[in-house]
Amino acid sequence: MNDRVALLPGSFDPLTNGHLDIIERGLLVFDRLIVGIAHNSRKQTLFSVDERKEMILRSVNGDARVEVDAFEGLTVEYARKREVTAILRGLRAVADFEYELQMATMNRQLTPGLETLFMMTSEKYFFVSSQNVKEIASFGGDVSALVPPFIAEQLKEKLGE
Repeated sequence: MNDRVALLPGSFDPLTNGHLDIIERGLLVFDRLIVGIAHNSRKQTLFSVDERKEMILRSVNGDARVEVDAFEGLTVEYARKREVTAILRGLRAVADFEYELQMATMNRQLTPGLETLFMMTSEKYFFVSSQNVKEIASFGGDVSALVPPFIAEQLKEKLGE
């Protein structure tokens, strides 16, 4: 029997506790997860791809069921290349759903048979986004409840706090 493998794509700049929540719960549904760090030339990132890979690996405590990789181009092309069962996407709000539904529909047009599974983020992380975390940290705010402790420290170092 083949493993059920999902791709969880995103920028993860930085990884948040909301992302970790989706990873942990995704592993209840899938045998393995590929956390795909997507390169988006339109986004200015704070952390390098290597830094983000390390953050994710450290945050999942080296769980062998989680692979971290980076990719460029279309998510569906990467998913096809990696022969994943589905794309896993976390949802926080209605606005997320509208965007993600459009992406899932487009992805299905491009790659029939590739399913997208939406998973609601737990209530305690519903308001957390990487962008908000970076903004709070840039003003010296406490983000320790929003990201793993070592990531909070890395944010302080990067942002000169």
